[in-house]
Amino acid sequence: MGSPMALHLLSFGYSLSIYARDPSRALQLQFKGARLINSPQDLAKISDIVFTIIGGPPDVRSIILSPQGVLAGLNPGSVIVDTTSSHLAIAREIFKSACEKDCWSVDAPVSSADVGAREGRLAILAGGDSGVTEYLVKDLGMGLDCLEESEEGCHCPKLHCASNYFVV
Repeated sequence: MGSPMALHLLSFGYSLSIYARDPSRALQLQFKGARLINSPQDLAKISDIVFTIIGGPPDVRSIILSPQGVLAGLNPGSVIVDTTSSHLAIAREIFKSACEKDCWSVDAPVSSADVGAREGRLAILAGGDSGVTEYLVKDLGMGLDCLEESEEGCHCPKLHCASNYFVV
């Protein structure tokens, strides 16, 4: 789903730097103007906001939490938005690690699968600081349906506390 989501951001005029574990899968995005970066850490170093959508919990841990991961490179005040449907414990760990770096974390799993991503009709259930999610909504032009602050992310895969809901 990451490529269709990124293509929509490019079509709206955003500049985009990307990391792909398999660079051959990023060729279409590069052709459309995305800049390929060599590692998650290097991507985070040059980004204010990093969106991730990764296969599953082990991949989330590797790409975001490893010593060469996104959080290792994220600058203070930056935001990590993980759109992977993962585990509650990992969302909490990302949140805690981001806070320790004076960064923000938004747990934002998506629904509607590949079809929704291609058609620009994803539902994103996002949990995190309300000020950060409001900024993302305004900056990316998403519609906001409900807003509630969460101290540890949303845990939306099980809908324990669906807080912010916006549709891209």
